[in-house]
Amino acid sequence: VAHIYCEDVFGIVGENFTFPVKVDQKVKEYTWKKNKDKVAEWDGLNKPTYFGPLWNRSVLFENGSLTIVDLKKDDAGAYELQNWDSMEDHFLNFVLVVLDPLPEPKISCNTSDHKLVLNCTANFQGPLNYTWKLSNNPQSYQKQDLSIPLEDVNTAMEATCLIKFSQMERSSEISLNQCLP
Repeated sequence: VAHIYCEDVFGIVGENFTFPVKVDQKVKEYTWKKNKDKVAEWDGLNKPTYFGPLWNRSVLFENGSLTIVDLKKDDAGAYELQNWDSMEDHFLNFVLVVLDPLPEPKISCNTSDHKLVLNCTANFQGPLNYTWKLSNNPQSYQKQDLSIPLEDVNTAMEATCLIKFSQMERSSEISLNQCLP
């Protein structure tokens, strides 16, 4: 009997990436494969052994998780963790997608209908979470566009747009006096 599990995971070029492994049983042996080629193995006793393009860029931990250091585009692919707990084999499958680094978000602004409208954009190949923060307001706004009534705009205010994907964040800010006619 084999237990199989599959998950799409995302990493960023140049960053370190750790596969999110959750193994609850006491495991005797681990083998990691990428596209069916062995990249790391540990027999539970000796030090882990690494193979192929990951031999000098990866770390296999006792819980079975594998970290790839300085992620490259060609690290993308199908990964499989096979572990043996003295009773049966377990398989965890991951599809690693390697994305470009997050760009700095761009902020544009205009006025219409007695409101100041701020827009935040970033050219990125994954779904982004957008958050606005205003310098005079403890509240944050989870959206890509932010409208502020003109009577509430203070020229000393700053607006910050944060974009987030997975664990990564980038931000830009603008002084609202740049936006007023």
